[in-house]
Amino acid sequence: MNKKLLSNKKLIIGAFLSIIFLIIALVSLIYTPYDPAAMNSSDKFAGISFKHIMGCDNFGRDIFSRVMAGTKITIFIAIGTNIIGLFFGIIIGALTGYYGGILDEILMRFNDAVLAFPSILLALVFLSAFGPGQINVMISLGIVFVPSYARIIRSEYLRIKGLDYVTSAKLMGARNLRIITRHILPNVFPVIFSTVVIGFNNAVLAEAGLSFLGIGVQPPNASLGTLLSDSQSFVFSHPSYTFLTGGFMVLLIVSFSLFSDGFKEYINA
Repeated sequence: MNKKLLSNKKLIIGAFLSIIFLIIALVSLIYTPYDPAAMNSSDKFAGISFKHIMGCDNFGRDIFSRVMAGTKITIFIAIGTNIIGLFFGIIIGALTGYYGGILDEILMRFNDAVLAFPSILLALVFLSAFGPGQINVMISLGIVFVPSYARIIRSEYLRIKGLDYVTSAKLMGARNLRIITRHILPNVFPVIFSTVVIGFNNAVLAEAGLSFLGIGVQPPNASLGTLLSDSQSFVFSHPSYTFLTGGFMVLLIVSFSLFSDGFKEYINA
């Protein structure tokens, strides 16, 4: 492990916290201390204890079990959103950035038109057509994320396609598809990676907003956004419910933000 990496505290702390959240999400696939949807009236608003380390909600459900399950769903939606946005963003960005011309004009003007609308508003429009649910949230946000990825990747292709090694590949008779995928795309990966991490945070926030409005993840499933929405009515009577679920989501976002900032500092150092 080199000195440059060891001196990058943001990257180390962000990576450590991000791994913890990923482990929580993976563990929740096979185990949670209690059934996240199981209600128990005798445990209604039970306090923090060894039995319930984050207490219980207004239906007597174990909050930690629901946070574990919610983390899994939130991360699943964030990853799926970025896969959709990145896949189509790479295709559009690579084609427009490499070929330019009328194709660039048409796709980028459409791209600009989409970017002119607030992303959460576009997601609401898509969800009104598709209906609520975690898969539909993922698809809707993925579509909304495409223009941002396309613009970033297009700018990188515009920059790289004029470099000497790309010109040499053309002179040696390399096909355009090979140049796009084998020569330019690998050199776009550092920018793509840092953008994906930022996109992950944006997806978490967007999902939380949609679930908070009641059109995202639907019961009995629960995302971190759903848990925050459920707890808002008890912010004064049982503040620990709101602060624990909200704090967990904030920590998730902070961990990936630190990782993103640290990674950018590492590759630019």
